[in-house]
Amino acid sequence: MSEDRLSNFLKTGQDWSRVRTNVPGVFVLKLPAYRSSPTRLAVELNPVDENGNPTKRRGFILRSSVELEDLNKMFQYEKISKLLTILDSINPDVEAARRRKKEEVIEL
Repeated sequence: MSEDRLSNFLKTGQDWSRVRTNVPGVFVLKLPAYRSSPTRLAVELNPVDENGNPTKRRGFILRSSVELEDLNKMFQYEKISKLLTILDSINPDVEAARRRKKEEVIEL
């Protein structure tokens, strides 16, 4: 991961723009300044299709390592997997295929 490239993206990137990383489904997102919070970068987790394009308009945004730790704790609950299995059997199948332009990739 290049700290210089990330720093440059923070300075010159457009608000809400995202840059791919070499890890499928992990993006770097530029958040705009809001009230007392300055412009900053965050990690966006968004599942990708077979072409490496995000499958959702906006994924899950992590602003700090503490948020990641909290999320990891939540995924430890076995009941979440059981609940999703039940939802899979109840919900209708949905397919979403989108094509996106080729984007820059940041190595992690």
